[in-house]
Parts: sequence; C-alpha cells; structure tokens
Amino acid sequence: MDELAQAIRAEAARLLAEDVVDVVIGFQAGSLALRPQPAFFTDASGVDTLIYNGFCQNNLATYLARRSREERVGIVCRGCESRAIRVLVSEHRHDREGLYLIGIPCEGIIDWRKAEREAGLGPGGFAEVLSVSEQGDEVLLSTRRGEYRLQRERVLHDSCKRCAYPDPVGTDITLGEPAGADAREPRWGLVDAFEALSPEERYQSFVQEAERCIRCYACREACPMCYCTECFVDYTTPRWAESMITPSGTHAWHIIRAFHQTGRCASCGACERACPMDIKMTYLTDKLDRDMLEQYDYEVGAAEGAPPPFATFTLDDQDQFVR
Repeated sequence: MDELAQAIRAEAARLLAEDVVDVVIGFQAGSLALRPQPAFFTDASGVDTLIYNGFCQNNLATYLARRSREERVGIVCRGCESRAIRVLVSEHRHDREGLYLIGIPCEGIIDWRKAEREAGLGPGGFAEVLSVSEQGDEVLLSTRRGEYRLQRERVLHDSCKRCAYPDPVGTDITLGEPAGADAREPRWGLVDAFEALSPEERYQSFVQEAERCIRCYACREACPMCYCTECFVDYTTPRWAESMITPSGTHAWHIIRAFHQTGRCASCGACERACPMDIKMTYLTDKLDRDMLEQYDYEVGAAEGAPPPFATFTLDDQDQFVR
C-alpha cells in the first residue's frame, strides 16, 4: 500500500507541475488514525501529505459536482468512484475533457465500526487508536492499551464484500495491479433476502431500520449523486416530506431518496459509512439497480456516456405519458 501511495503522489505532483490540472482530489491523514480525510492539492510541493490506505472511506466523486466545470480536476478513483463519475459526466455535472482520473484498483474499504468491535474497543473506541497499518491480510491497530491484529477480511465494509467492480473504469492512468472481480459475497444477496420476505416482513424490516434515523442527512452529503441545489426535503412549497423527525417523514425520506438513485447508485456504501446511526439502506438502491439491469440491460457506470434509463428521453418514444 505504501508503494501505491508513493505512485499516487508522483502522479499528482506531475499533473500539477506540468499544469495538466488545477487541483488533485485525494486523501490525507486526519486528526483520527481511522479517519483519513479528503484533501485538495493545488501545488506539486504539497502532495507529500497525500496518503492512500484501506481506511479512506469517502467517495471522492462527491466533490466533482461541487467544483466549477471550468476547473481541471485530477481525482483518485477506485471502481465505485469511477462508475459514479461516469454517471455524473452523463448528467453534465462535469465535462470529461476537464477530468484526469487516477485509477486505483481497490482491495476494499475497512469498516472502522467493525474494527472497533473486533478489537473490543467499544463504541467510540476509534479515538483510542494512535496509528494503523495494513500488513498483507492483517490490519494492525496501535492504541495506548496495546496492539491489535485484525483479519482484513473480517473488517471489510459490507458493500465491498459484494463489489463486482473493484477495478476502475475509463481512467486516464491506472496505478497498481488489477484487483480482479472476485466478490466475496453474492452481489445481490441483500436483494434476494429482501425479496424472499413477505410484504409485511419487508415493511417491518424497513421500519426497524428507519426508526433510528435522526434526519441528519449525512447520507445525502456523502453521496456523489445527491447534488441538487435544494433537496426535496427542504422544499416548503410544496412540502414533499415532513421536516420533523416523525415515522412518516423519515420513511418518505428514505424511500424517495432511494427512487432518486434508481440507475444511478454505484453501491459504494458511502452513505452507510457516513451514517452516525449505522443505518443499512443500500438494499433499496441495490434492488432498484437490479431492476434497471433486468428491465433495461443498464448497469451503473458500465458504459461510457450511457445515461441512466430514467434520465433519457427521445421525441419518438412510443410511451405517450412522457410527452
């Protein structure tokens, strides 16, 4: 991993020194060892602080829609990020010509919550971790109480275990060895389990998960596809969902947001990792993504320039309702 980080630094420095891009979006160490933070590098002399490891949990594609389309952006991207970027480009959030994608084959993101539990640190124990490192199949956590060696496979984020596209697509350069499509769990396992439930059981499962929601919208902020200037929950005229933390308002938030992600979600899991209540809702968007695959033969970010089915329109469409 250190060699890969060095290669990323070298490429970022080259891009900035040769004036290929105006900014490189990557990661740097944060105030907490388990929480590297997104970073924006504008000078080649500053890339020495750029890092990359399995704890880099943000989906950096989130920041593209917040940058000027005139800005030339270099961005470190894994498989899920590269597919999200393809969707953003197809939705005209940034011009592909103004992007330089530094592809990184991904071995999976380490779930800091699982690391806490595996090390027996308890809730909030991530603050006790002084340093982290990855040594082959192990993750080493160093705390004041001692060192903990964790099996990497046991602390991977759930979305990474189902990932069928760990290698980036459509990049300008790819650093490191290909990871290969070797999903550790069935890709549609959550969807199959959900569909096997009765309607009553599905509803109860959804309600049980949603009732912990505090409506902080961290999931919205972490998602590369949530870039609307004004979200539907912030509208007052008309009001689409209750603004107070009520069951009906919370249910509306999660269901409508999932439908807004139809055919657009790369299943990166950034929303779940950002959630302070550890709410799991990606099965909803996974279900809708599989519907898009079965009904329209469309897979999120799989093809360059292909817009999501619900974002397409032609004048000769035979369905009258779209006219």
